Amino acid sequence: MTKLRMGIIGSGGIAQSRHIPSYQQLAEQVELFGVYDVDYERAKEASVLFNITNVYEQVSDMLKDVDAVTICTPNKFHADLAVQALEAGVHVLCEKPMAMSVEECDRMIEAEKESGKVLSIAYHYRFMKEPRAAHQVIQEGEIGDPMVARVQALRRRKVPGWGVFTNKQLQGGGSLIDYGCHFLDLSMWLMGNPKPVEVSGTTYNRLSKTPEQVNLWGAFDHETFDVDDHVTAYIKFDNNVSMLFETSWSANIAEDKESVSLSGSNGGLEVFPFQLNQAKYGMLLNSSSEWVPGDEDPGLPQAANFVNSCLGLEEPIVSSEEARTVSQVIEAIYESCATGKSVQL
Repeated sequence: MTKLRMGIIGSGGIAQSRHIPSYQQLAEQVELFGVYDVDYERAKEASVLFNITNVYEQVSDMLKDVDAVTICTPNKFHADLAVQALEAGVHVLCEKPMAMSVEECDRMIEAEKESGKVLSIAYHYRFMKEPRAAHQVIQEGEIGDPMVARVQALRRRKVPGWGVFTNKQLQGGGSLIDYGCHFLDLSMWLMGNPKPVEVSGTTYNRLSKTPEQVNLWGAFDHETFDVDDHVTAYIKFDNNVSMLFETSWSANIAEDKESVSLSGSNGGLEVFPFQLNQAKYGMLLNSSSEWVPGDEDPGLPQAANFVNSCLGLEEPIVSSEEARTVSQVIEAIYESCATGKSVQL
């Protein structure tokens, strides 16, 4: 069997903690062929640490040698790098979010269509055990037609104090575009990918702009902080489906909270931890799971799906069109806050 030659673009934290180790576990199907980073020394260090043979000074040189790339750069560079790779006939797995804007997403999708190659986005929450179980239960019709989603992705005083997470120019936003995007993607996927039609949102960063921060994830400059640290939104979809959404890096709450709750026409469910809620046999029944199958590390099934998609053995679980919709909602939330009005899509 011919192995897929994989290139890594961007050798920072997410590449080293998730993507590279996952591909190493799929060594029968994929070869980690090369690595590139704007910081050449960091790329060399990653090549030594993970036994990657080739270190590249130019992305264009890597694209001549590989079959696929995984893009792990700041958001600002996602679109240009993905388009460059697709135009070179190379498959692309791009870290989330897909891009900085819907316009950039459209460029990526056009390049995907013209190339005939795979373009998928690394929304790894879809590959977690509980969401996969919830998706199967929904597909079996246990909750009927999804109607309302209640989504919270909240951290208590955990603004990332490393990397470029608080750099608006490089990232495009803060807690919403970095953390909340996962839960927008996950909840819309579970709901059957309805079409968003109206978005009303509010963003905050007052807490992170005050001095003498208590922050558990490193230090940051409160004077230059210019991204969102807390976001709320109400999203309407077609077929009379709606979502109540909230995300934060630094909420003043008792403890971190990740919650996705769906109410449907025949029942409802909670994703974390998994529970099915129904009214049957004249009773209110809450069904929890004693055991959920799947990998503890969502990076491995994510990598496997991408590799198999490139080899023509599967379809990507996260499509570029679905990832574009997430970016469309994010863009609309920011626009709604800026204008003080709901945004019609």
